[in-house]
This record gives sequence, C-alpha cells and structure tokens, in this order.
Amino acid sequence: MVIPKHILTTFDEALSDLRTDLLKMVELTEHSLNHAINGLLQRDDNLCAKAIADDEQVDQFEKQIDKDGLEILLRYQPVASDLRQVISAMKLSPNIERIADEATNIGEAASKLNKHPPLAEVSLIVPIQAHTISMFKDGIDAFVREDIELARAVVSRDKQLDDMNASANRKLTERMMQDRHQLRGYLNLILISRCLERVGDHSTNIAEDAVYAAAAEDIRHQT
Repeated sequence: MVIPKHILTTFDEALSDLRTDLLKMVELTEHSLNHAINGLLQRDDNLCAKAIADDEQVDQFEKQIDKDGLEILLRYQPVASDLRQVISAMKLSPNIERIADEATNIGEAASKLNKHPPLAEVSLIVPIQAHTISMFKDGIDAFVREDIELARAVVSRDKQLDDMNASANRKLTERMMQDRHQLRGYLNLILISRCLERVGDHSTNIAEDAVYAAAAEDIRHQT
C-alpha cells in the first residue's frame, strides 16, 4: 500500500515541531545552568534569580512535549526509527527538566553563599562545572546529530565526574571540620557539587537515549 504523501508530510511536520520544542527546552535549560554557575562564580544574585525564574517555563515545555508526543503516537502510530524518535524525545524531556531543577538548586545555594564572605574553595567547583556542562552539551549534540560514538563518549565520562565530585566533597568536609564558622558555606558548596554530579547523571541518560534513537540499542546499565 502506498501511503499518501500528505500524511507523511503531516507526520514529519509534527515530529519536527516536537524536536523544535525539545531544542527550545534545551536552550532554556542551558541558559539556566549557565546563569546559576555564573551567579556562583561571579557572586551575582541577579544571575541566580534568572536561573530560578526559568524553571517554570522549562516545566511547561516538558508538559507540552509529553502531550504532543502522545498525540503523535496515537494519531500516526509510527514504527521503527520514527517511533524511536518520538519515544526518545519524550524520554529526553524529563531528564532536561531535572537538569533545570538542579540549576534552580544551584542558583538558590549560590544566592545563600553570596550573602557571606567569599570562600576560596569555590575553585573546587570550577573543573566540575566545566566537565558537567560539556557532558550536557555533548549529550544533546549526540542526540541531534545521531552521533553514536559521541554519545558513548559522554557515558564513559560519567565515572570521572563521580570521582571529581567525591574528591571535592572530601576536601570540603575537611575544611568544614577546620573552620566551623563557615559550616553553612561549605555545606552549600557540597550541595552544588552534588547537583552538578546529578546533572552529569541526567546527561548520561540523554546520551544513552541518543544511542537508542539512532541505533535501536539499549546501552543502559552496561559495565
């Protein structure tokens, strides 16, 4: 049976709209994450506030993507690669939304830190945030470009991020024991480090979904 061209076009447009909304959600989340980090490093409460304010719009994108994805599945009943594209977009959006949540958490913790004298140990966060943001961007690029090798590389970098977070936590805990007056400050830095580690976890999930979307291969929980 030959499927009428207009039906295919309608599905393609619907899928394109879904991906466009997903990329808008990504862009907003990336801005939010950058605002939160720069609010910390530059001690800028306005940037922290922007990171927090973006979260509601990201939530709305997630709801819209879920709604539109379900409508595509019900209306067009796609198969094979088309089906994977829709499902992967719907699976990506919750991970992106949770990254935006972590950006909000970072912004809130940074705002609290900004009310007190600066801590030199903020420098411990710099390599962690650089590694994390790189994982997030590469995970999204892997999905958009259907780049399986890049996606696998993102997954492999998660262990390094875990080690960086553990090392920073040890150092911050030691400093906490030495300087009780800065207890809350060190606790907030530990929270920020852990938030970034969780962003890495969600970026790993995105990369795994990129592999599934491109090659129908499930690489979750592989050692």
